[in-house]
Amino acid sequence: MTWWSFPVLALTAGLTGLVVATYVAREQSIKENPHGRLGAAGTVVSFFAVGCPVCNKLVLLALGTSGAMQYFEPIQPLLAAVSVALLAWAFHKRATSEDRCLITRAPTAGQPVNG
Repeated sequence: MTWWSFPVLALTAGLTGLVVATYVAREQSIKENPHGRLGAAGTVVSFFAVGCPVCNKLVLLALGTSGAMQYFEPIQPLLAAVSVALLAWAFHKRATSEDRCLITRAPTAGQPVNG
């Protein structure tokens, strides 16, 4: 493991949790939100960024052992940066585009209470 793997893993886990938390207890939207795709892409990229290249079975199948060490290992820091950037952008867009909380008015005297 490289020195940057653990901080990147912690950062991507935290950002992924924040992006997922923006989906909790929300009414379903009719239009699809493209910012959810950025979060999913950032999570998938972080899967490839963190960990040894030989331990990643998909990379090993695609490139072989020597290809994983020669070609994939040098781009892992770039993948980590892309992953963090995608997750941070997705969280920023989701958090700033949220609708404000709806405040229901208290019923006045003479109005029936819905319930």
